Amino acid sequence: MADQELDASGLNCPLPILRAKKALNGMTSGQVLHIIATDPGSVKDFEAFAKQTGNVLQESKEAGGKYEFLIQKS
Repeated sequence: MADQELDASGLNCPLPILRAKKALNGMTSGQVLHIIATDPGSVKDFEAFAKQTGNVLQESKEAGGKYEFLIQKS
């Protein structure tokens, strides 16, 4: 279950990542951010973002042109 949700639909790279970074900065360690995006490039972007920041990408899925991610703040 997510603690916060970010709808980045209609935004292209790098905006979904930048908005997620800002949202995560306001969260405490262990909390989970649910992100919804429509940019196909966001899949690789969020994988790289998680590796670079040390946050945990718990889930990444696509359904009907929408990409959903669960990132846990480390």
